[in-house]
Order: sequence, then C-alpha cells, then structure tokens
Amino acid sequence: MAATLAELARRVHGRVRGDPGLVIEGVASLESAGPRDIAYVSDPKYLAQLATTAAGAVILTETDAERFRGNALIVENPHLGFARIAAGLHPESAPAPGIHPTAAVDGAARIAASASIGPQAVVEGGAAIGAGVQVGPGCYIARGAAIGDGTRLVARVVVLRDCVIGRNCLLHPGAIVGSDGFGYAKDGETWIKVPQLGRVVVGDDVEIGANTTIDRGALNDTVIGDGVKLDNQIQIAHNVRIGAHTAIAACVGIAGSSVIGRRCTIGGQAGLVGHIELVDDVHVTAGSLVTSSITRPGAYSSSLKAVPAEEWRRTAARLHRLEELARRVKRLEEKFAPSSEEHNT
Repeated sequence: MAATLAELARRVHGRVRGDPGLVIEGVASLESAGPRDIAYVSDPKYLAQLATTAAGAVILTETDAERFRGNALIVENPHLGFARIAAGLHPESAPAPGIHPTAAVDGAARIAASASIGPQAVVEGGAAIGAGVQVGPGCYIARGAAIGDGTRLVARVVVLRDCVIGRNCLLHPGAIVGSDGFGYAKDGETWIKVPQLGRVVVGDDVEIGANTTIDRGALNDTVIGDGVKLDNQIQIAHNVRIGAHTAIAACVGIAGSSVIGRRCTIGGQAGLVGHIELVDDVHVTAGSLVTSSITRPGAYSSSLKAVPAEEWRRTAARLHRLEELARRVKRLEEKFAPSSEEHNT
C-alpha cells in the first residue's frame, strides 16, 4: 500500500528532509532497497552503508541524518518508526467473515458475525469467538474457551477448555494454550497424575510464537499479562504468572509457579526453576539458568562462554577437583592460623 514520504512522516510523527512527495511502495534493507523503498538505521555499525544504498529514503535520527545526502525521514527511534511504516505498507489480508464449509462448529458455540472460521477448524460448544477474530486452518477451540475481539489464530493453534485469550492477540502456528501442567504425586515406584483444574488467562495485545506451550494451572490460573511477547518453542509451566509487556525469546523454559514481573526480558534458551520471583525490569541474558528469586531490577547472566573443546576438557577436570582443593586449603588455614596467644601479644 504505497504512500508519500510526507504521509509516512505523519504516521510516525517524524520530519521529512528531502522530497515529501516521493512515493514509497515498500520496505527493504539498506543493501537491497531500491528507489521506491524505505530503509532504516538504528545501529551505528550500519551507517557506512548509507554511502552506497539505493533506497528512496532512509529512516534516521537527527544526528545520523547528517551522514546521508538522500531523502531522510527523521524520528527519535528509527526501529520503532520502521515497524509502524512496514505494518502500514504491508498490511495483513483478512479473510472474509463466515464459517468455512469444512469447519466443525458446535451449535452451542457463540461466534460473532464478523469472525472468520477457517478450513478444518473445530469449535466446541460453549466456546465464544469475538468480533473480527480469525481462526485459521486446523485450529481447535475447546469447550468454554473464549477468544477476544480482533485476535488472530494463524493455523493449527489449540486453545483448550475454559482458557481465555484477550483482544488483538496473535497466536502463530502450533501454539498450545491450556495443556495439562506436569503434575504428579509419587506412589511407591509409580506416578499418579494430579488433575490440572486451573485455566490459562492471556491478556490483550499478546503474541505467542510457533509451537510455544502454555500449561494450565493446577488450581489457580496461569496468567500472561497484557502486551507480553513470546517467541517460538517456549515452555511455560502451570501456575506461572508473567507481568505486562515482558518479552521472552525462543526456547526458554519456565518451571511451575514462577512469577515474572513487568517489562522483563529473557534471552533465548534461558531456564527458570520453579517457585521463584523476578521483580519488574529484570533482564536475563541468553542461556542463563535462574535458580533463585531476583529482587532487584537489572541485567543478570549465569552462562559460560564457549571455548575450544580441549581447553574446556581441562577446565572440567579441574572443576571435579575443586572440593578436594577446598579441603586442602582449609587444612592449611587451620595449620598456619595464628594461635589465640599470638593474637593477644
């Protein structure tokens, strides 16, 4: 959906330097952009490419624009400006409202007239589908589940019994909301399943990545706050609570009953043990293991950097000897520690 540079500037509250009437048809990287494309720079390491880009315009800060002779759209946050412009120039096409002939929809389900139910989707009785909702191919909405207005389930999304998805959410293929939590009681050598009786309650404007799984609560609900962004292949266990506007990268595992505050970020492949709490504004770096509560905002890391294999083998061998080394140091300290008489002289 083409727009002039002046129109784009109004959308992002920016300022045009150059030709405001230039028509922009798409977005692209600095390397691949053509004269009808707009690109952006938010990282200084890409500024050198401004000298060779063929982009019709570039989104830049006031300072960085001084290094570019072409058309510039000047904003405070180029990455944010690019996101909004890209969404406007490349809008998602919405399916027509209605129920596909191959969908299986129970007569007791409540479906808004403006909702779309795609091929092979299943909606059970007691489910509620709000206005403008898009239920894509192969999705399964179980009894009693509720999907808020404007939410999109792309394909093969599962929302199990009584779970609630808020408004304007986006659930990518394979996402599962409301699977049973990993709850078992030991009976001798066997495990007895503990019924998982809670729900999953997802707030508004939440995005859930492909093949991410959110388990229902054992008794209380698992809760995902407004504006939370979840990447692909994340495991969120029963009774977890995630505060508003937190973002979690791919392959993170969060054990049961953990509480994560507002505006936190968790890097890819990090792990959180159960029954701990992270306060607001905590940032956990990729690959970290969090084994106790974090009570102060800030950035936290616990992973070891990769080193050559031979070096790591030597380090691992030394790690196995640390306990013996600690005992030897303690014996030496006791042997050479000053006596009480020496302290008194």
